Amino acid sequence: MCFDHDALPPDLPAALRARPPLAGGAAGERVTLTSADGTAFSAYVSQAAESRGAGVVILPDVRGLYRFYEELAERFADAGHHAIAIDYFGRTAGLGPRDEDFEYMPHVTQTRVEQVQADAAAAVAHLRERTGPGPVVAVGFCFGGFQAFTAAAAPDLDLAGVVGFYGGLDGSRRGAASPAHLAAHMHMPVLGLFGGADESIPADQIEQFHSALLNAGVDVEVVVYPGAPHSFFDRRQEQYAEASQDAWRRVLAFAQGAAVSSPAP
Repeated sequence: MCFDHDALPPDLPAALRARPPLAGGAAGERVTLTSADGTAFSAYVSQAAESRGAGVVILPDVRGLYRFYEELAERFADAGHHAIAIDYFGRTAGLGPRDEDFEYMPHVTQTRVEQVQADAAAAVAHLRERTGPGPVVAVGFCFGGFQAFTAAAAPDLDLAGVVGFYGGLDGSRRGAASPAHLAAHMHMPVLGLFGGADESIPADQIEQFHSALLNAGVDVEVVVYPGAPHSFFDRRQEQYAEASQDAWRRVLAFAQGAAVSSPAP
């Protein structure tokens, strides 16, 4: 389990909001996209009033697309980044978004890395169709964090970098290669954000992941927040507000840096 269904994205640091502030927050809309294999799947798009950096593809946790990620897309747009959040389960559960009663695990077990990457590619293309050419980064959470780390090694996925919030590091649980084992194939910057008290991702796995990427010459930064649990990035968890604010600053700096260092496609 990652976030509860009623979780809320942390507020942006005031200094990182787009200027002038967008009254009422950025709006968004649900759309239906088509993947390379013809699968229709749901997504949620929020456009910034004025772009301040790379676009963002949001890869949710195991629940798929629900309100947390729709609001997160809006918060990215508030910060000046066009954003799109996707649902994983078009092949097995039809169109979303997903409600609290959605039994996600039978569908999670049927996902495949290459299918998630194809859906992400469709999301990247749609974002560029709406907002113009430019770099895009992937930001994933838990299951989506694993998918983001894996996407860093995808040869045909046109991303400028990936961010994983408490992304799983044991690929054997998903019948796939672990991110550390893909290090030699990673060809973009990677930012990993982890909770120091996250029992599902042991410290030795984080160190192995970090070391493998450094040894492979990957541009990688790994941050571990002492005492923070899995899914600390939640407005309701006020005791981890400082970690959440720091995570926001790092992610937005990463997205802005990707826009500077990556040529438009």
